[in-house]
Amino acid sequence: MLSNTLLKCILSLGLAAATLMPVSAQEPPVRIGYAISRSGPFAAGAQTTQEPNYILWAEQVNAAGGLNVQGKRRKIELVGIDDRSDVETMMRSYEKLMGSDKVDLVLPPWGTGNNFAVMPLLAKHGYPVISPTATGRSLLEMKNQFFFPILQQPDRLMVALADMLAAQGVKTAAAIHVDEMFGLENTRALEEALKAKGIRLLENKSYPIGVKDLAPVLNELKAKNPDAFIGITYPPDTFLVTAQAKQVGFNPKVFYAAVGTSFPAYRDRMTPATVEGVMGIGSWNAKSNAASKAYFDAHVAKFQKEPDSWAGAHAWASLQILQKAIETAGLDRKKIRDYIANTEHDTLIGKVRFKDGENVSTPGMVMQWQRGSFEVVWPKDRATATAVVPKPEWK
Repeated sequence: MLSNTLLKCILSLGLAAATLMPVSAQEPPVRIGYAISRSGPFAAGAQTTQEPNYILWAEQVNAAGGLNVQGKRRKIELVGIDDRSDVETMMRSYEKLMGSDKVDLVLPPWGTGNNFAVMPLLAKHGYPVISPTATGRSLLEMKNQFFFPILQQPDRLMVALADMLAAQGVKTAAAIHVDEMFGLENTRALEEALKAKGIRLLENKSYPIGVKDLAPVLNELKAKNPDAFIGITYPPDTFLVTAQAKQVGFNPKVFYAAVGTSFPAYRDRMTPATVEGVMGIGSWNAKSNAASKAYFDAHVAKFQKEPDSWAGAHAWASLQILQKAIETAGLDRKKIRDYIANTEHDTLIGKVRFKDGENVSTPGMVMQWQRGSFEVVWPKDRATATAVVPKPEWK
């Protein structure tokens, strides 16, 4: 997880901005509500990938005069609630925001499970949401016309990983996965993708949210001597599995973890030398395009830390799309929904187009820590560096 000092810094900035955001005296503010994890096990992810971006976006828009709503500039007022990493608290918060508070718009909670849970409320109240931290075919199977997951879906992510492993000559793999919707959906996609490439999966073990010790499992996997380790992990587990793999000396040719690997705090807490060669999910870095560098610099200036290289960039892209939708459709939520669904969008992560709710434009990607930078190494047409395999020894 993030250090207590860093998390407190982020939270203090977030709470101040979310509650003290200036509003226009001439026009009523556009009230945008959300529930997000500021405490509990999901806080590390939420306070890295989502709420800081909400705050930075609102600050930038307000500094420029506000949102253009049918020719009038209106400031953004963020209404943020701590869901305490508890799904019932999250649900009650959104029911209040949309039902009794009747905010103009809402932004999504953090994580696949929370987004799945809130989807019926979005449909009930008619609030469109572009989610940067939800991925799973079951989300799309609900056919909720107001919900747009902008992250790559599990099959895209795991096919990209399997393609990269096959290109590196990997013949065997061992995996673990968090026993939650994200882990379950991605591990099913992983098994199919590895099988299609002829890569033998020697073991695939689940573990519960909040796990404190993965060393026994890692020792079991180490004894099987796989070419690759794959962790379908959430942020606290990504930190844990890295530290304990180093402790037990488990260092296969490829070491891959999921959510949290893209966090700058992962590199900083583990140390750049430790994470050198570790691979994970991502889709972007500051070298990807000119807009990326501008966003990167603004994020560092505001929060004194780098943005992450996966969901954070997708969060910013979702806000870019939402802003353009408001400029085009005003605050009519059905029209906003139609604009999102039927338009190709220019964003920080490139072109984005939704088909039946899915972002069909952004491919699955694999990234790797190299000399302190999280580099895109697959697919080759998106790469910012060449994959280094085998991974160096732990340091």
